[in-house]
Amino acid sequence: MRALFHYAASPGLADHLAGLDGAAPKVSICPEADDALLFRLLPETDVLWHVLKPATAQVLDAAPRLRLVQKWGVGVNTIDLERCKALGIAVCNMPGSNTTAVAEAALALMLAALRRIGPFDRAMRAGRGWAFQPQDFDRVGEVAGRTVGIVGYGAVGQRLAGAVAGLGARVLYTARSRKPGALGEWRDLDALLAQADIVSLHLPLTPETAKLLSAERIGRMKPGAILVNAARGGLVDEPALVAALRSGQLMAAGLDVFAEEPVDPANPLLALDNVVLLPHIAWLTPETLARSLVIALENCRRLAAGEALLHRVV
Repeated sequence: MRALFHYAASPGLADHLAGLDGAAPKVSICPEADDALLFRLLPETDVLWHVLKPATAQVLDAAPRLRLVQKWGVGVNTIDLERCKALGIAVCNMPGSNTTAVAEAALALMLAALRRIGPFDRAMRAGRGWAFQPQDFDRVGEVAGRTVGIVGYGAVGQRLAGAVAGLGARVLYTARSRKPGALGEWRDLDALLAQADIVSLHLPLTPETAKLLSAERIGRMKPGAILVNAARGGLVDEPALVAALRSGQLMAAGLDVFAEEPVDPANPLLALDNVVLLPHIAWLTPETLARSLVIALENCRRLAAGEALLHRVV
């Protein structure tokens, strides 16, 4: 069996993949930017270990032996599920594998946005660290005493709720239904947006959630609020977010995901000093990769043995 890891592997992960025992699949590594290598490897690929770059119909059609697209992560919006169904290719994901990493990254973005770590870091490096303006300190604050609204109360949202509550925040959450024993108070989305000082998104991108934070809903957010998004960029109307950040309606944002990825260098979000940015790596830690590899290898074993696959989506 041949597996193709469609992402740039760190030296440590590459060494680990090369040293897998003989019962494991033979794993090839293809960085996402190398389309030429990808299409050379696809004809001999039985399992595609998919990360972020879309697994389009063109990619799937180029792999006649493909039997499984294994998402490293949770969201499958970057996989052409209908084409997989038509070709009889199974699709699985990995719920829980990146919960800790994403929750911690969301908290880091929240804290960085609240304390304006990016602008102060740049000022220090430029020799202007002590040349701050007094009004800068009207735009910083603490998690403690604030209301944090968590949109989507799955594993990541629950982990984040515990972290911010431990720092002294009041927690609100919204989900399809109230969760028994939830840490926090349930609100519908519009009520949560009106009451929360910090809004953190933790939803999959589906036709129902696309641009969930529309221009109208961003306008309903509490004046001076902070938005954190470590889920999917398509959840937010990006031009409306830019306008709200420029006008001061929103104090800041912490973003790991964007409407278009990789981000265009001309994206206006990159020019705003009240935005903290990560390149869609909230999930990416050695611990996440280790957990993910265990699931990926088990599903390869199950595929070869004809057993039911873990976390099958299609």
